[in-house]
Amino acid sequence: MAEYQNVFNRVQVRGPAHDGVALPRGSFTRVGKPYFSYWLGRIGDAQIGPIYLGWAGVASLIFGFVAIEIIGLNMMASVNWSPIEFIRQLPWLALEPPAAKYGVSIPPLAEGGWWLMAGFFLTTSILLWWWRTYRRARALGMGTHAAWAFASAIFLYLSIGFIQPLLVGSWSASVPFGIFPHLDWTAAFSIRYGNLYYNPFHALCIAFLYGSAVLFAMHGATILAVGRFGGEREVEQVIDRGTAGERAALFWRWTMGFNATMESIHRWAWWFAVLVPLTGGIGILLSGTVVDNWYLWGIEHGIVPGYPEATTVPVDPTAQ
Repeated sequence: MAEYQNVFNRVQVRGPAHDGVALPRGSFTRVGKPYFSYWLGRIGDAQIGPIYLGWAGVASLIFGFVAIEIIGLNMMASVNWSPIEFIRQLPWLALEPPAAKYGVSIPPLAEGGWWLMAGFFLTTSILLWWWRTYRRARALGMGTHAAWAFASAIFLYLSIGFIQPLLVGSWSASVPFGIFPHLDWTAAFSIRYGNLYYNPFHALCIAFLYGSAVLFAMHGATILAVGRFGGEREVEQVIDRGTAGERAALFWRWTMGFNATMESIHRWAWWFAVLVPLTGGIGILLSGTVVDNWYLWGIEHGIVPGYPEATTVPVDPTAQ
């Protein structure tokens, strides 16, 4: 019992290595001999492998590798091919999008063409990985919920880097590849369109983000709290009265007045998480297309007050 009273995973349930369920005819074979890792078993499933890639997985890795190479080599070139400077300045290095003068045309490589090419390879890699995720779920007889959740994140990625710049007519509105330059772009985007805090879809995005954190924390904490009664065996707990499932339901019914079920909590969490990038992407697409300044839009619709009128005129001390 004491093993289940710790917030860390101290119990490693380990059976014989298993290759997994049978795959449909025509599938690739799984790669690698399965083995166990004690340290990975501390935080999750201890078995590593075998891995199934398939043609979509292999193609995705190739396209992704090409994208990373283009970005990395351009960053290396920006520091005169110095490995030391590359490591030291890596958080500040960037592959910038084309200048505004090129609009949505294809610029020379040195003036944004590399950025466009890296974006093409990276986007292709992500879309291929989505297809792989979808096909693996179907091959295993699963629902495709994970693939559609991933698609929601891809929608935000495409909204920021492709669709919105296309709508405003300039690749320069898109995001540079880089760590701090990416954060700088975020601040500049908000300033350019009058502060995204007044964008209602940005507000929804943050609400679902915080809501997701609360829901996942509540669910995770509940299952850990009833772990001594086998709470992690959720399927059995649905029909096993008097142990983990019922105690968890009673706890939230007594605490909040109602409770989710072993199944509905996952639907709540799924929708809250999926709506984070979905509402965020909508807010991005409306910026610069439907609304040019969110602060002025907020004043017009009574969300925020206008600037207060000045009651005194400031005096320039140098003029006296």
